[in-house]
Amino acid sequence: MIAGNGRFPILALESARKLGHEVVVIGIEEEAGPEIERLGARTYWISVGQLGRLIEILREEGIHEVIMAGQVQHRVLFSSIRPDWRLVKVLLSLKEKNTDGLIGGVAQALEEEGIRLVDSTSLLKPLLAGAGALTRRKPAPEEERDAAYGRRIANALAGFDIGQSVAVSNGACVAVEAMEGTDQMLRRAATLVNGRPLRLVKVSGRRHHLLFDVPVAGPATIQTMRETGTTMLAVDSGRTLLLDRDEMIEAADAAGISIAGYEPG
Repeated sequence: MIAGNGRFPILALESARKLGHEVVVIGIEEEAGPEIERLGARTYWISVGQLGRLIEILREEGIHEVIMAGQVQHRVLFSSIRPDWRLVKVLLSLKEKNTDGLIGGVAQALEEEGIRLVDSTSLLKPLLAGAGALTRRKPAPEEERDAAYGRRIANALAGFDIGQSVAVSNGACVAVEAMEGTDQMLRRAATLVNGRPLRLVKVSGRRHHLLFDVPVAGPATIQTMRETGTTMLAVDSGRTLLLDRDEMIEAADAAGISIAGYEPG
């Protein structure tokens, strides 16, 4: 497992342990937390720029299948981190340095070494969002309208690999997620609507796989929604991970927030 930040890699490793799997973990130094060390069979640490070292570790361990779990923030990719020659070679081959391009290029480099990426949600299928209302409160008609509009906008933007989320209020797209992430986007949106309620829409993009960059929401998402007056979360069913799902739904119910899953499209 290549581990980034957040609860995703922790929950995946806990699930693997319950299933009796031994997982070798490669933590991204700039992103992953120290908790991965107690859950992995063995743990290595690399910088986000060390593609050559990553391949070296996988060869030494005899690994042929890899899961990517957790986020590597886009801003990290544009920091002062210096890529090694293997990553430089990938970067020079890319037409566009967006998420699909960057991780797709890394995936291609791994495949050339006989190492393939597998479904990043394979250990957490029960946490994927279902269809319909997932909370006690169903979306109100005005929330459904905002969600439908937001999904059209978000899916159109997904074709450009800009971000996964948009914030909508009263039929207007208030903010679009870029490198800052969902929480910061919501906080920015809240400064623009003069107290009017927001709706958060997350989509999974147009790719037909779950190898990387899977949309994720969790209790922290609900906390930010409470802070920013966001009353509804719309997600793609079967393609969005709800981390710490029970805690998340409980927090949403307590705050009167509605969560609903929609068929990807």
